[in-house]
Amino acid sequence: MSATAEPILFEAVSTPSQSLSARGMRLLCLFSAAGAAVPGGLFLVLGAWPVLGFLGVEVALVLGLVALHRRWAARSWETVQLTGQHLRVVTANGRGGMREAVLQPYWTRVMLEEQPGGTARLALVQRHRRVELGGFLSDAEKRDLGEALAAALLRYRSPDFDNPQLH
Repeated sequence: MSATAEPILFEAVSTPSQSLSARGMRLLCLFSAAGAAVPGGLFLVLGAWPVLGFLGVEVALVLGLVALHRRWAARSWETVQLTGQHLRVVTANGRGGMREAVLQPYWTRVMLEEQPGGTARLALVQRHRRVELGGFLSDAEKRDLGEALAAALLRYRSPDFDNPQLH
């Protein structure tokens, strides 16, 4: 931190959950290959051996897409940072894309829209500007983040000054 940097009043870093570990990925590859071997063997016995190539390409494509999704999810993150001057939201999508929004914290409000039968939407709203937060968080995590951020903004708007002369 440099000498001119502002103190951070609130910071939250969110990352998507990694539900498939490296061991899980190996097991998925194993079970996919075993699952493709059954119809592959059947087609081979029936004399339709050219189908084996298409079956292999299909399994490789599915496993490649799952591996690519795991890599993108591992690189995704979102940071919400409140300083004395700014409320900054930086989101990285894992494919190299990054989005940054800087809001004035005094005028920013936290909105959590509960949708029956759907996922909740968490957003920061400042006049006519709206910034979505926590796209990969669960509803409970969005609620927790919204409550913590709203409390931090309330503390920012109504600071508690300790004046020793008044004691």
